[in-house]
Amino acid sequence: MKQRLFSQWCIGLAQTVTLASLTALTTIATTNQPSHAKGQTFYCGKSKGIPVTFVRTQDGRKVTIVRWTSNTYFPPPWTAQRRCEEVSRRFQRSNDNGSLKNITTGTLRGEPVVCAGTSQNTACTSNNLLFTLKRGVNPSATLRRLLDRRGLAAGNTLNESAGDTINIDFQLYLDNATVEPD
Repeated sequence: MKQRLFSQWCIGLAQTVTLASLTALTTIATTNQPSHAKGQTFYCGKSKGIPVTFVRTQDGRKVTIVRWTSNTYFPPPWTAQRRCEEVSRRFQRSNDNGSLKNITTGTLRGEPVVCAGTSQNTACTSNNLLFTLKRGVNPSATLRRLLDRRGLAAGNTLNESAGDTINIDFQLYLDNATVEPD
């Protein structure tokens, strides 16, 4: 009788521990999911046959971020399509982890780069790299040209600092950017 009660008690304890463990794992898995901050989704699509990094904003607007027209500078397998897919993924990752508040330029491993940052003048690292530019180009001028649409023309989205670095308030840019037709 004592052995039977003990067995039932052990089974009950095992069920309780199992249920508690599953609840804890479910909670952890749910809280570790990306938030897609502000409901923005970055993706690679096409416009007039050209790969384009787009963002779908929370209010449903489709905004062009970068048109990938060059296939000549970067060696295979870095075609315009492959760069579009990779950079779109990096924008989404930066958005999800909350570091896409500013876009800035810099140098990383001797290459001109464009990076995400949480504040102005964020240093470019491999963790916040969005994309690499052609060697020898002025990264600030190139970024200005890539994003030179109504978002920049609206003013107050562009802050230049020492060393020819450019900082763009990304949310302000999106708020003023031209919408692409679906």
